[in-house]
Amino acid sequence: MEATVYDQFAQLEERHFWFRGRRQIFFDLLDRVIGDRRGLDVLEIGCGPGGMLPSLAKYGRVHALDISHDAMRYCHRRGFHRVVTGSGLELPFADACFDLVALFDAIEHIPDDRRVLDEVRRVLRPGGVVFISVPAYQFLYSQNDRLVHHQRRYTRPQLRTRMLEAGLEPLKISYFNTFLFPLILPAVMVLKAKERFVGLPENQTNLSHEFPKALSDLFAWFMGSERWLLRHTEFPFGHSLIGMGRVADGARASA
Repeated sequence: MEATVYDQFAQLEERHFWFRGRRQIFFDLLDRVIGDRRGLDVLEIGCGPGGMLPSLAKYGRVHALDISHDAMRYCHRRGFHRVVTGSGLELPFADACFDLVALFDAIEHIPDDRRVLDEVRRVLRPGGVVFISVPAYQFLYSQNDRLVHHQRRYTRPQLRTRMLEAGLEPLKISYFNTFLFPLILPAVMVLKAKERFVGLPENQTNLSHEFPKALSDLFAWFMGSERWLLRHTEFPFGHSLIGMGRVADGARASA
């Protein structure tokens, strides 16, 4: 991502509804898969400024990787020092050394998403869990995606195919940020029209506009409330996607 985007994310992670709502969804789902297990070896790939590391730390020893030195600086400030600069295409870790690998809005930044998922499978222990989130629908690709260096957006079948190709057995693949999608969709399409015909400020992302605190709190609650349904079902549409999986039987032997 651009350095200015790291700065923006670091400032907004605790107050913007998108960060707050997705944290509630992600860790509610992870709690149900991880259960009471603690003391796990955890890796986050594409950790950015480290906003998810405190929540991951409750599961055990957290390691993190990002391609940017700017990300490492932010993570160190948060007190996380098992952070390395590197590529998801060549993880600097031994085989079968992690119980949980998280890629929160990460693989869409990487040109070869199949290869990074092969690497995820390689470093996961038998029974280990992978958690993936990605943006949905290529027709929504906009200036925001370019600024944060997205290579692509996904559909549910595409994410499922990528996981299966890498030997990762899907446990759950669902769209999310569904309740707010009727508001998000026209807003993004208006921005895309402005971008095409008028132009947008050079560094404007989807998070550049801040809402009043009361409205942001309402949006965070509304988005986060999806977790209660996602415990039991999968949504057929939404602004983003979740993929949870395990190493498929025989995948490691055949890799």
